[in-house]
Amino acid sequence: VQLQASGGGLVQPGGSLRLSCAASGFSLRGYTVGWFRQAPGKERERVSCIRASDSSTTSADSVKGRFTISRDNAKNAVNLRMNSLKPEDTGVYYCATSRNIYACPGSQAMFLSWGQGTLVTVSS
Repeated sequence: VQLQASGGGLVQPGGSLRLSCAASGFSLRGYTVGWFRQAPGKERERVSCIRASDSSTTSADSVKGRFTISRDNAKNAVNLRMNSLKPEDTGVYYCATSRNIYACPGSQAMFLSWGQGTLVTVSS
């Protein structure tokens, strides 16, 4: 059972990136999946989440209208499309799964499996 986050890199302010969280050994369809980020010197925060039950999504206020989380069932992955990137979006981005299929848990402790993280740097 493994999660692999990829797609990070260096991008200029206003640019876009697409992160991918791919699973091996199990199907992501049955799990609620969250994307989190940790900026230098700050606590890890959740940025977006997609529920298992109906694929409804939630996003942090800081990324609403710019980030979109979606499932790619053919690739057994959950993607995070990030547009209009800002320097404050810089950080290590992680994906994680929760067995709570009806809600995106508010506590990170409810996300039990984590990917290794991918670094996003927004800078000119």
